[in-house]
Amino acid sequence: MLSKPEDFAALQGEGTVRSHSLLLLRIRWTGLEETRFGLSTGRKLGGAVVRNRVRRRLREALRVMAPSFQPGWDVLIIARSPVVGADFHTLTGVLHSLLRRGGVLGEKTVT
Repeated sequence: MLSKPEDFAALQGEGTVRSHSLLLLRIRWTGLEETRFGLSTGRKLGGAVVRNRVRRRLREALRVMAPSFQPGWDVLIIARSPVVGADFHTLTGVLHSLLRRGGVLGEKTVT
């Protein structure tokens, strides 16, 4: 996971944006051996319980997609207000679509 302020700042400055009404993704190529994610859930979503639930749902969606990640990306996932009412299947579909459009997801390769 992304945790350092300079990583988030680099995504703000250099990252490309993919958006949907539920989520906004900032994506940046790093060339590292792993793909790292950061989650942003602002107070507009609701109280702490609501924001934590959204983060748990996003982490679970990422866990399911993990085998398909291409290495070398930093991704910041910013939750928008309508994500609170979205079901898990819709959330997963939107996230999958945005990650594929951004180049983070690829076909699973067998080596």
